[in-house]
Amino acid sequence: MSRSSVPAPSPPVGPLLRHYRDPGEPLSCEPVAQGLLNHGYRLVTTRGDYFLKHHLDGDRDTIRRQHRATRHLQAFGVPVAPPVEDTHGGTVTVIGGRCYALHPWIDGRHRDGAQLTTAESRRLGALLGLVHTCLDRVMEETARRTHGCADCADPADTFALIDELLTLARGRRPRDAFDVLAEHRLLERRVLLERHAHRRPPPVAEPATGWVHGDFHPLNLLYRGAEPAAIVDWDRLAVQPRAEEAVRAAAIFFVRPDGELELAKVRAYAAAYRRAAGAGADELAAAVHRVWWERLNDFWILRWRYQLNDRRADPQFPAVSALAVWWTREYEAVREAFAG
Repeated sequence: MSRSSVPAPSPPVGPLLRHYRDPGEPLSCEPVAQGLLNHGYRLVTTRGDYFLKHHLDGDRDTIRRQHRATRHLQAFGVPVAPPVEDTHGGTVTVIGGRCYALHPWIDGRHRDGAQLTTAESRRLGALLGLVHTCLDRVMEETARRTHGCADCADPADTFALIDELLTLARGRRPRDAFDVLAEHRLLERRVLLERHAHRRPPPVAEPATGWVHGDFHPLNLLYRGAEPAAIVDWDRLAVQPRAEEAVRAAAIFFVRPDGELELAKVRAYAAAYRRAAGAGADELAAAVHRVWWERLNDFWILRWRYQLNDRRADPQFPAVSALAVWWTREYEAVREAFAG
Protein backbone atom coordinates (compact mmCIF):
# COMPACT_ATOMS: atom_id res chain seq x y z
CA MET A 1 0.00 0.00 0.00
CA SER A 2 1.36 3.45 -0.87
CA ARG A 3 1.63 6.31 1.60
CA SER A 4 -1.08 8.27 -0.23
CA SER A 5 -3.60 5.41 0.02
CA VAL A 6 -3.34 4.98 3.80
CA PRO A 7 -6.58 6.37 5.24
CA ALA A 8 -6.32 9.04 7.88
CA PRO A 9 -7.73 8.06 11.28
CA SER A 10 -11.04 9.73 12.08
CA PRO A 11 -10.50 12.51 14.61
CA PRO A 12 -12.26 12.20 18.00
CA VAL A 13 -14.51 15.21 17.38
CA GLY A 14 -16.77 14.87 20.42
CA PRO A 15 -14.03 14.54 23.06
CA LEU A 16 -11.99 17.24 21.32
CA LEU A 17 -14.77 19.83 21.28
CA ARG A 18 -15.32 19.36 25.02
CA HIS A 19 -11.95 21.08 25.51
CA TYR A 20 -13.32 24.34 24.03
CA ARG A 21 -15.72 26.98 25.23
CA ASP A 22 -19.06 26.95 23.35
CA PRO A 23 -17.83 25.38 20.09
CA GLY A 24 -21.31 24.10 19.22
CA GLU A 25 -22.47 20.61 18.41
CA PRO A 26 -20.68 18.79 15.57
CA LEU A 27 -22.60 18.46 12.30
CA SER A 28 -19.92 17.14 9.93
CA CYS A 29 -16.18 16.55 9.71
CA GLU A 30 -14.74 16.04 6.25
CA PRO A 31 -11.06 15.59 5.30
CA VAL A 32 -9.65 18.43 3.19
CA ALA A 33 -5.91 17.76 3.28
CA GLN A 34 -3.65 14.77 3.86
CA GLY A 35 -0.05 15.89 3.98
CA LEU A 36 3.21 14.48 5.24
CA LEU A 37 3.17 16.50 8.47
CA ASN A 38 -0.55 16.76 9.21
CA HIS A 39 -4.09 15.79 8.27
CA GLY A 40 -6.75 18.48 7.92
CA TYR A 41 -10.53 18.48 8.23
CA ARG A 42 -13.37 20.93 7.74
CA LEU A 43 -15.35 20.67 10.97
CA VAL A 44 -18.85 22.14 10.88
CA THR A 45 -20.70 22.71 14.14
CA THR A 46 -23.89 24.50 15.12
CA ARG A 47 -21.69 27.52 15.94
CA GLY A 48 -19.72 27.72 12.69
CA ASP A 49 -16.93 26.19 10.62
CA TYR A 50 -13.46 25.27 11.81
CA PHE A 51 -10.26 23.81 10.36
CA LEU A 52 -9.26 20.84 12.49
CA LYS A 53 -5.61 19.91 12.20
CA HIS A 54 -4.11 16.59 13.28
CA HIS A 55 -0.35 17.09 13.72
CA LEU A 56 1.31 13.79 12.85
CA ASP A 57 4.69 14.45 14.46
CA GLY A 58 3.16 15.00 17.90
CA ASP A 59 5.90 17.37 19.08
CA ARG A 60 3.84 19.63 21.35
CA ASP A 61 6.59 22.17 21.99
CA THR A 62 7.19 22.66 18.26
CA ILE A 63 3.46 22.99 17.58
CA ARG A 64 3.05 25.52 20.37
CA ARG A 65 5.97 27.53 18.96
CA GLN A 66 4.22 27.64 15.59
CA HIS A 67 1.02 28.76 17.29
CA ARG A 68 2.76 31.52 19.25
CA ALA A 69 4.40 32.75 16.06
CA THR A 70 1.09 33.07 14.20
CA ARG A 71 -0.55 34.90 17.11
CA HIS A 72 2.30 37.42 17.18
CA LEU A 73 2.33 37.76 13.40
CA GLN A 74 -1.38 38.55 13.43
CA ALA A 75 -0.65 41.43 15.82
CA PHE A 76 1.74 42.84 13.19
CA GLY A 77 -0.92 42.68 10.51
CA VAL A 78 0.26 39.51 8.77
CA PRO A 79 -2.75 37.56 7.41
CA VAL A 80 -2.74 34.29 9.36
CA ALA A 81 -5.26 32.03 11.11
CA PRO A 82 -4.03 31.45 14.69
CA PRO A 83 -5.55 28.50 16.59
CA VAL A 84 -8.58 28.76 18.84
CA GLU A 85 -7.69 28.65 22.53
CA ASP A 86 -9.22 25.94 24.69
CA THR A 87 -10.85 26.52 28.06
CA HIS A 88 -7.41 26.62 29.73
CA GLY A 89 -5.82 28.97 27.23
CA GLY A 90 -3.93 26.20 25.45
CA THR A 91 -3.84 25.57 21.71
CA VAL A 92 -2.80 21.89 21.48
CA THR A 93 -5.23 19.15 22.50
CA VAL A 94 -3.84 15.66 23.05
CA ILE A 95 -6.26 12.74 22.78
CA GLY A 96 -5.11 9.16 22.55
CA GLY A 97 -1.51 10.32 22.15
CA ARG A 98 -2.41 12.40 19.07
CA CYS A 99 -2.07 16.19 18.86
CA TYR A 100 -4.89 18.33 17.48
CA ALA A 101 -5.47 22.04 16.99
CA LEU A 102 -8.62 23.93 16.07
CA HIS A 103 -8.40 26.95 13.74
CA PRO A 104 -11.04 29.31 12.37
CA TRP A 105 -12.16 28.28 8.90
CA ILE A 106 -10.95 30.77 6.29
CA ASP A 107 -13.07 31.10 3.17
CA GLY A 108 -10.73 31.77 0.28
CA ARG A 109 -9.10 30.33 -2.80
CA HIS A 110 -5.60 29.54 -3.93
CA ARG A 111 -4.04 31.58 -6.74
CA ASP A 112 -0.87 30.73 -8.63
CA GLY A 113 1.34 33.20 -10.45
CA ALA A 114 -0.59 32.89 -13.71
CA GLN A 115 -3.62 34.28 -11.88
CA LEU A 116 -1.70 37.22 -10.39
CA THR A 117 -1.20 40.55 -12.11
CA THR A 118 2.17 42.25 -12.00
CA ALA A 119 0.89 44.50 -9.22
CA GLU A 120 -0.38 41.49 -7.26
CA SER A 121 2.98 39.78 -7.78
CA ARG A 122 4.59 42.86 -6.26
CA ARG A 123 2.25 42.60 -3.25
CA LEU A 124 3.14 38.92 -2.90
CA GLY A 125 6.84 39.75 -2.64
CA ALA A 126 6.12 42.48 -0.10
CA LEU A 127 4.02 40.03 1.92
CA LEU A 128 6.82 37.46 2.14
CA GLY A 129 9.24 40.23 3.10
CA LEU A 130 6.85 41.28 5.85
CA VAL A 131 6.67 37.69 7.10
CA HIS A 132 10.45 37.45 7.34
CA THR A 133 10.96 40.79 9.08
CA CYS A 134 8.13 40.16 11.55
CA LEU A 135 9.36 36.66 12.35
CA ASP A 136 12.71 38.18 13.26
CA ARG A 137 10.87 40.33 15.80
CA VAL A 138 8.57 37.74 17.34
CA MET A 139 10.67 34.59 17.65
CA GLU A 140 12.41 34.14 20.98
CA GLU A 141 15.48 32.29 19.75
CA THR A 142 18.38 34.07 18.11
CA ALA A 143 17.97 33.57 14.38
CA ARG A 144 20.89 35.37 12.84
CA ARG A 145 23.86 33.25 11.87
CA THR A 146 25.84 32.38 8.80
CA HIS A 147 25.02 29.37 6.70
CA GLY A 148 27.70 27.15 5.23
CA CYS A 149 27.34 25.11 2.07
CA ALA A 150 28.25 21.76 3.58
CA ASP A 151 24.78 20.50 2.68
CA CYS A 152 24.92 21.59 -0.98
CA ALA A 153 24.23 18.57 -3.16
CA ASP A 154 27.25 16.54 -4.23
CA PRO A 155 27.06 15.61 -7.94
CA ALA A 156 28.56 12.19 -7.17
CA ASP A 157 25.58 11.39 -4.96
CA THR A 158 23.21 12.73 -7.59
CA PHE A 159 24.71 10.58 -10.33
CA ALA A 160 24.18 7.50 -8.12
CA LEU A 161 20.56 8.53 -7.50
CA ILE A 162 19.98 9.09 -11.23
CA ASP A 163 21.21 5.55 -11.95
CA GLU A 164 18.87 4.12 -9.30
CA LEU A 165 15.86 6.07 -10.54
CA LEU A 166 16.61 5.14 -14.15
CA THR A 167 16.54 1.47 -13.23
CA LEU A 168 13.21 1.90 -11.44
CA ALA A 169 11.65 3.95 -14.24
CA ARG A 170 12.77 1.51 -16.93
CA GLY A 171 11.52 -1.44 -14.93
CA ARG A 172 8.04 -0.10 -14.31
CA ARG A 173 5.29 -2.32 -15.73
CA PRO A 174 3.07 -1.37 -17.37
CA ARG A 175 5.14 1.56 -18.54
CA ASP A 176 3.31 4.85 -19.20
CA ALA A 177 4.04 8.33 -20.58
CA PHE A 178 5.28 9.51 -17.17
CA ASP A 179 7.93 6.78 -17.10
CA VAL A 180 9.11 7.74 -20.58
CA LEU A 181 9.36 11.42 -19.59
CA ALA A 182 11.13 10.50 -16.36
CA GLU A 183 13.77 8.52 -18.25
CA HIS A 184 14.28 11.40 -20.69
CA ARG A 185 14.67 13.98 -17.92
CA LEU A 186 17.03 11.80 -15.90
CA LEU A 187 19.34 11.29 -18.87
CA GLU A 188 19.12 14.97 -19.73
CA ARG A 189 19.91 16.02 -16.15
CA ARG A 190 22.93 13.74 -16.00
CA VAL A 191 24.38 15.55 -19.03
CA LEU A 192 23.65 18.96 -17.47
CA LEU A 193 25.32 17.97 -14.20
CA GLU A 194 28.39 16.67 -15.98
CA ARG A 195 28.61 20.01 -17.78
CA HIS A 196 28.01 22.21 -14.71
CA ALA A 197 29.47 20.20 -11.82
CA HIS A 198 32.20 22.81 -11.36
CA ARG A 199 29.53 25.38 -10.40
CA ARG A 200 28.63 23.69 -7.12
CA PRO A 201 28.30 26.47 -4.49
CA PRO A 202 31.54 26.62 -2.49
CA PRO A 203 31.62 25.99 1.29
CA VAL A 204 31.99 29.63 2.27
CA ALA A 205 30.01 31.93 4.55
CA GLU A 206 26.57 32.76 3.17
CA PRO A 207 24.14 35.60 3.87
CA ALA A 208 22.61 35.71 7.33
CA THR A 209 19.66 33.45 7.94
CA GLY A 210 16.40 34.10 9.72
CA TRP A 211 13.09 32.51 10.64
CA VAL A 212 11.07 31.56 7.57
CA HIS A 213 7.67 30.02 6.88
CA GLY A 214 9.46 27.07 5.27
CA ASP A 215 6.78 26.10 2.75
CA PHE A 216 5.54 29.30 1.10
CA HIS A 217 3.66 28.34 -2.08
CA PRO A 218 0.19 28.78 -3.64
CA LEU A 219 -1.49 25.97 -1.68
CA ASN A 220 -0.46 27.60 1.61
CA LEU A 221 -1.84 31.04 0.78
CA LEU A 222 -5.56 31.77 0.65
CA TYR A 223 -6.93 34.79 -1.21
CA ARG A 224 -10.20 36.62 -0.77
CA GLY A 225 -10.63 38.39 -4.05
CA ALA A 226 -7.33 40.08 -4.87
CA GLU A 227 -6.13 40.24 -1.25
CA PRO A 228 -4.31 37.56 0.75
CA ALA A 229 -6.62 36.28 3.49
CA ALA A 230 -4.36 33.85 5.33
CA ILE A 231 -0.95 32.20 5.15
CA VAL A 232 -1.48 28.67 6.46
CA ASP A 233 0.52 25.53 7.26
CA TRP A 234 3.42 26.68 9.44
CA ASP A 235 4.72 23.16 10.11
CA ARG A 236 8.11 23.90 8.53
CA LEU A 237 8.75 27.11 10.45
CA ALA A 238 12.52 27.11 10.90
CA VAL A 239 15.76 29.06 10.70
CA GLN A 240 16.97 29.01 7.08
CA PRO A 241 18.53 31.38 4.53
CA ARG A 242 15.58 33.73 4.04
CA ALA A 243 16.41 34.78 0.49
CA GLU A 244 16.36 31.14 -0.58
CA GLU A 245 12.73 30.90 0.56
CA ALA A 246 11.97 33.95 -1.59
CA VAL A 247 13.57 32.32 -4.64
CA ARG A 248 11.96 28.92 -4.05
CA ALA A 249 8.54 30.49 -3.63
CA ALA A 250 8.86 32.43 -6.87
CA ALA A 251 9.97 29.28 -8.70
CA ILE A 252 6.69 27.65 -7.61
CA PHE A 253 4.34 30.60 -8.03
CA PHE A 254 5.64 31.82 -11.39
CA VAL A 255 6.57 28.66 -13.27
CA ARG A 256 4.63 28.08 -16.48
CA PRO A 257 3.54 24.59 -17.60
CA ASP A 258 6.44 24.58 -20.11
CA GLY A 259 8.95 25.17 -17.30
CA GLU A 260 9.67 28.86 -17.98
CA LEU A 261 9.41 31.49 -15.27
CA GLU A 262 7.31 34.60 -15.84
CA LEU A 263 10.29 36.88 -15.39
CA ALA A 264 8.35 40.16 -15.52
CA LYS A 265 6.31 39.05 -12.52
CA VAL A 266 9.39 37.61 -10.82
CA ARG A 267 11.13 40.97 -11.23
CA ALA A 268 8.22 42.84 -9.60
CA TYR A 269 7.93 40.26 -6.81
CA ALA A 270 11.67 40.24 -6.07
CA ALA A 271 12.03 44.02 -6.02
CA ALA A 272 9.17 44.28 -3.51
CA TYR A 273 10.64 41.47 -1.42
CA ARG A 274 14.06 43.14 -1.27
CA ARG A 275 12.51 46.42 -0.10
CA ALA A 276 10.27 44.80 2.51
CA ALA A 277 12.92 42.42 3.87
CA GLY A 278 15.86 44.80 3.61
CA ALA A 279 17.66 42.19 1.50
CA GLY A 280 20.46 43.24 -0.82
CA ALA A 281 20.89 42.32 -4.45
CA ASP A 282 23.96 40.21 -3.60
CA GLU A 283 21.91 38.19 -1.10
CA LEU A 284 19.29 37.42 -3.76
CA ALA A 285 21.91 36.63 -6.41
CA ALA A 286 23.62 34.13 -4.09
CA ALA A 287 20.25 32.58 -3.25
CA VAL A 288 19.44 32.21 -6.95
CA HIS A 289 22.64 30.26 -7.45
CA ARG A 290 22.06 27.96 -4.49
CA VAL A 291 18.44 27.24 -5.38
CA TRP A 292 19.36 26.67 -9.02
CA TRP A 293 21.97 24.12 -7.91
CA GLU A 294 19.45 22.54 -5.56
CA ARG A 295 16.92 22.19 -8.42
CA LEU A 296 19.55 20.74 -10.72
CA ASN A 297 20.25 17.96 -8.19
CA ASP A 298 16.73 17.42 -6.89
CA PHE A 299 14.47 14.51 -7.87
CA TRP A 300 11.99 14.51 -5.01
CA ILE A 301 8.97 13.85 -7.23
CA LEU A 302 10.63 10.80 -8.80
CA ARG A 303 11.74 9.57 -5.38
CA TRP A 304 8.15 9.79 -4.18
CA ARG A 305 6.87 7.86 -7.22
CA TYR A 306 9.52 5.18 -7.60
CA GLN A 307 10.90 4.73 -4.09
CA LEU A 308 7.78 5.44 -2.00
CA ASN A 309 5.05 4.50 -4.49
CA ASP A 310 3.43 7.90 -3.83
CA ARG A 311 2.06 9.59 -6.94
CA ARG A 312 0.50 12.70 -5.42
CA ALA A 313 3.21 14.96 -6.85
CA ASP A 314 3.26 13.39 -10.33
CA PRO A 315 1.27 16.25 -11.98
CA GLN A 316 4.01 18.71 -10.96
CA PHE A 317 6.81 16.81 -12.66
CA PRO A 318 6.55 18.09 -16.26
CA ALA A 319 6.88 21.77 -15.26
CA VAL A 320 9.36 21.19 -12.42
CA SER A 321 11.70 19.05 -14.52
CA ALA A 322 11.51 21.45 -17.46
CA LEU A 323 12.27 24.39 -15.17
CA ALA A 324 15.68 22.98 -14.18
CA VAL A 325 16.66 22.79 -17.85
CA TRP A 326 15.28 26.22 -18.76
CA TRP A 327 16.79 27.86 -15.66
CA THR A 328 20.22 26.49 -16.57
CA ARG A 329 19.94 27.91 -20.08
CA GLU A 330 18.57 31.27 -18.89
CA TYR A 331 20.66 31.52 -15.73
CA GLU A 332 21.76 35.14 -16.20
CA ALA A 333 18.24 36.35 -17.02
CA VAL A 334 16.84 34.66 -13.91
CA ARG A 335 19.63 36.09 -11.74
CA GLU A 336 18.96 39.59 -13.08
CA ALA A 337 15.21 39.27 -12.45
CA PHE A 338 15.80 38.50 -8.77
CA ALA A 339 18.80 40.74 -8.09
CA GLY A 340 17.94 43.59 -10.44
